[in-house]
Amino acid sequence: MKRKIICTSSGCIEQAPERYRDLGIDIIRLHVIFEGKDYLEGKGLDNDAFYARLETLEDPKNNLPKTSMPSPDDIMACFDKAVADGYDEALVFTLSTGLSGTYELISNIAKEYADKIKITVVNTKNNSFNEGFLAIKAQEFVNAGMSTEDILKEINWMIDRQEFMAVDGKLDYLIYNGRLKGGKAFFGKMLSICPVVYFNREGNLVPLESVRTQKKALARMCEIIKEKIGDRSPEDYLLWHVYTGPSLLEKLKEIEGKYGVECNHEDVIMSAVSGCHNGPWLAGYGYMPLRRPDEEL
Repeated sequence: MKRKIICTSSGCIEQAPERYRDLGIDIIRLHVIFEGKDYLEGKGLDNDAFYARLETLEDPKNNLPKTSMPSPDDIMACFDKAVADGYDEALVFTLSTGLSGTYELISNIAKEYADKIKITVVNTKNNSFNEGFLAIKAQEFVNAGMSTEDILKEINWMIDRQEFMAVDGKLDYLIYNGRLKGGKAFFGKMLSICPVVYFNREGNLVPLESVRTQKKALARMCEIIKEKIGDRSPEDYLLWHVYTGPSLLEKLKEIEGKYGVECNHEDVIMSAVSGCHNGPWLAGYGYMPLRRPDEEL
């Protein structure tokens, strides 16, 4: 059986280290609408330049970037290509349903292909490179000859234990996008509150704790991620920095060693579709456990 792995562009496979880009994983692209242009994510919009532009954007409240789901035509083109290339089955990895209706859209279109190719759509309950790495692991499992049933068991084991945790260094974009309103917005700005945000087990990006000042928030995040990892060996997990702009990331790197936090994977910038709602001052961690032989599915 010939199987194709597909991932939405929010999974950052194209922003991750180059070794992941030749695995044969196809990309379904979401859209970023910014400064009068509609970009396919990953095409014509450099993430580093995008976040740098957000830092200096005049009147950002009235010039916010917007995002939209993939077009049905693009999704169908991806599926048509898989059929034409002789694939019997496809596993499609999407960003969390807590962030977008992309999972539902792709799932509905997949039903139209039931007589041509078996398509399984996976809600990763996350985004950024957490999402992309799950697709990469699925490709590795396919290459190893693992059954689809076992692949999905392994992937769901990781989904249930993964972590995405970050600090929003400034509240500006959260306020502009309406995610923080009224008194919370006013007092948050006045008191220099920096929320530690994370994906809960339902796949919603929510505040974990609110801490005063960037430095204290970063320190608290280091404590929390260290607790999450516990005594697990570095051989049995991957930990990487996730970020939008570089400014807060550099501060995080300056203090994390004091808390015994050490990444064992390269940094991966956050996708434009995901990060634009938080703004260019986000830094944190992506964490993915790797199942040991003694751990049951």
